[in-house]
Amino acid sequence: MAIIKPFRALRPPKELAEKVSALPYDVMNVVEACAMAAGNPDSFLHISRPEIDLSSEIDPHDESVYMCGKVNLDNFIQRGVLTQDGHDCFYVYRQQMGTISQTGLVVCASVDDYQTGVIKKHEHTRADKEEDRVRHIDYLDANDEPVFYLSRFCAEVEGIIEGVTAGPPEYDFVSDDGVCHTAWIITDQLLISRLVVLFAAIPNLYVADGHHRSAAASRVRELRREKNSGHTGSEEYNSFLTVIFPENQLNIMPYNRAVKDLNGHSAAEFITLVRNCFEITRSPIPVIPADRHEFGMYLNDCWYLLETMSSFIHEQDTVGRLDVSILQNNLLAPLLGIDDPRTNQRIHFVGGIRGNDELVKLVDSGEYAVAFALHPTSIAELIELADQDQIMPPKSTWFEPKLRSGLFVHLLS
Repeated sequence: MAIIKPFRALRPPKELAEKVSALPYDVMNVVEACAMAAGNPDSFLHISRPEIDLSSEIDPHDESVYMCGKVNLDNFIQRGVLTQDGHDCFYVYRQQMGTISQTGLVVCASVDDYQTGVIKKHEHTRADKEEDRVRHIDYLDANDEPVFYLSRFCAEVEGIIEGVTAGPPEYDFVSDDGVCHTAWIITDQLLISRLVVLFAAIPNLYVADGHHRSAAASRVRELRREKNSGHTGSEEYNSFLTVIFPENQLNIMPYNRAVKDLNGHSAAEFITLVRNCFEITRSPIPVIPADRHEFGMYLNDCWYLLETMSSFIHEQDTVGRLDVSILQNNLLAPLLGIDDPRTNQRIHFVGGIRGNDELVKLVDSGEYAVAFALHPTSIAELIELADQDQIMPPKSTWFEPKLRSGLFVHLLS
């Protein structure tokens, strides 16, 4: 059973929602974050990426960065940029990006569910990123960015959400990337209680995006439980901020790859080696893989279509049949020496929203030698693998649109 609970969100007044909202902290670098927040003292990036307010010489993991985030959060509260609701609520959050629409329920999920496996994971976390989020959340005393979860479809849950979204929204704006964001508040205690009951009948939730934030929330709970001799299990730090979307509404894009060099091979030698596992066809146009087990490769100003030979496809292997695994196991590791993509500094991961143009840009700049465009992992593959307690290779999924930060904050005290 999945435990969800309502909470008193710290959030902007409706007239400031567009100014406050920001992309998640981990989809940009510091330079990009500075540019996004320029001239906007109300941008949530001052809280989620507080290093933008400090000298560029300061290590982003220095204690002063985390302290600055807390100072900025307190400042937002003092100025009324963020105010806390007076009663526990659920919230509904809809995003519209072109023809893609997804509507989720904003709740607090249970740390216990995360620790016992009711919340299913599909990726390992990196120790450095997890530690960064632990310190960030602990210093802020808040979950400042929601985790992106998915659940199995439930007709009654969707019926309740449809009823709520038929009413007037609390927020309704279009962000600078063209995505429309709309939010509603559920204050009706009967509806809140019913949603709690309905989710209690759902066996599992699944992490779509936010493995590091989920793991960090769990660790923060343990830190605080150790310090609290009167711990009861009902404290706010026992839950964390999430948005839960039904499986039938989510959109996964590919997570592409670029590699800095050809591991000592010439381009001709490399192509010859690739032919051992893939059928290669030169393409006059950028390759966007149309089917599973197809890849686009950009090398020396040329695009190639790579089609995996059948002898290298093992459909009975839940992890091995993923396209990210096929590329890793048959090309990136043996040919390019990328044995551990989680730690190897020669590989760069490119979110599908940036398109093939970004791959061309990286290779043409001379900083990278070759890039690969992948076919996206499916929701069905993610759920099947998570249900088997299997782990995907790193950077297997890229979800769009991204949840905006700053619309809902969960205070831990």
